[in-house]
Amino acid sequence: MPSPAAALTGGIAAAMAPAPPAFAPDAPLAAVLAAMATSGASAALAIDGSGRPVGILTEQDVTRRVAFRLPADAPLAAAMTAPVATCAQDDGLWRAVALLRPGRLRHLPVIGADGRCIGILHRDETLAAVSGRLLLHLDALAGDHAAVKRAQAGVASALRDEGVPARDVVGLVSGINIDLHRRVLGRVLADHGTPPVPFTLLVMGSAGRGESLLRPDQDNGFILDDYPDARHGQVDAWFRPVAEAFNAGLDAAGFPLCPGGIMARNPLWRKTLPQWQRQFDHWAMRRAGAALLFSDIAFDFRAIAGDAAPAAALRAHLSRLLAGSPALLAAMAAQNQGLTVGLTLWGGFTDDEPGPGTRTDFKLHGLMPLVAAARLMALRDGIAATGTVDRLAALAQHGTLAAREAAALTEAFALLLDTVLRQQLADHAAGAEPGNLVDTAALPKPDRTALRDALKAVRSFARGSFGSFTGQLW
Repeated sequence: MPSPAAALTGGIAAAMAPAPPAFAPDAPLAAVLAAMATSGASAALAIDGSGRPVGILTEQDVTRRVAFRLPADAPLAAAMTAPVATCAQDDGLWRAVALLRPGRLRHLPVIGADGRCIGILHRDETLAAVSGRLLLHLDALAGDHAAVKRAQAGVASALRDEGVPARDVVGLVSGINIDLHRRVLGRVLADHGTPPVPFTLLVMGSAGRGESLLRPDQDNGFILDDYPDARHGQVDAWFRPVAEAFNAGLDAAGFPLCPGGIMARNPLWRKTLPQWQRQFDHWAMRRAGAALLFSDIAFDFRAIAGDAAPAAALRAHLSRLLAGSPALLAAMAAQNQGLTVGLTLWGGFTDDEPGPGTRTDFKLHGLMPLVAAARLMALRDGIAATGTVDRLAALAQHGTLAAREAAALTEAFALLLDTVLRQQLADHAAGAEPGNLVDTAALPKPDRTALRDALKAVRSFARGSFGSFTGQLW
């Protein structure tokens, strides 16, 4: 049975009850109350003509607004609470808890992709899955965007203290980050109205892999539905301020602007699907400079808002492109060969700290070589997964990696991720900016030994991977 903390890293399905009875807002209360009594439901929904919730009637509403006050033929709309707070089918349980507690809600409908209710969360059952210590941190996740970002460290620290694996904690942190992207975009769209053409929000880099730590910068873009060239002035005039507001909103929420400009406000990262495809084609022909830097980040893209189909089409185009242009992967591998692990020639840890310190950067010289090597091999094999662990598993299934090596690399990834996360949480607790430099001398000897073994496994894999593309094994 998972710990209370571990439950937060999963979805809401395990805590969700069946959808309650649903009626049109003008349905008579007598019929609504009869259905609630028959089904044993503690709530009923009011839905519009498309089946989407517009209000909710709870037992508390019946006590306060109906009993001895309204006639039996009064409409549901006269007693319901509207608008109704909801959560999405793919939200994490943490999001539901963050909505239930501060809002003092007893019921939270769960909405599917079509906007219809597919189930309901009840306050008592949902909160029972979470420990009291975590609830104090989760309350902050219902605040404004910047408060949510600040609350991440408290939640992550509580999860780590309860023994939740680093990969699950990072998954939760990444989920909160994605939710913040969607919320910022939703607020921007509420201010700017309906877009002239539909669009898809992409995230790239660590966000695209679902491996964000405590302070990632922005890597995002828009795929716009195709439109005639004659409409470009009108379409671009609408998207320019929207993209600017979106990136500024993320910056205010705690996601620094990308130094390399990989953001939707840059026209390079805001275009139609055919234009994105041609851009990837250009990188494949160019194979140098910015094209390689952009490829390393952009090829981890995934859609997080809007229609996912354009992103799937772009992924399919990329697979076909790389199959026909292996020279791009070879050029990326040649560039990635500069990523070394944090071990000296004599087996000690490297000194990556400027000045008098001797700490080691386990993100740059541990995680990144492994991430880059897994990315290259997955792209070559046409694997759609973007997460590093998922890529390693898929490579093992394809027979590209031996199952034993994939398991060892997965273990190495988990250890390196845990080492960096613990350092970032310690930095945060000390009031410093979360970083990646770890004082290995302060670690117990078994931990240092395990880190050396992990780095050796990463070094062997990275060298073999990069060398398989470039022919340079050393």
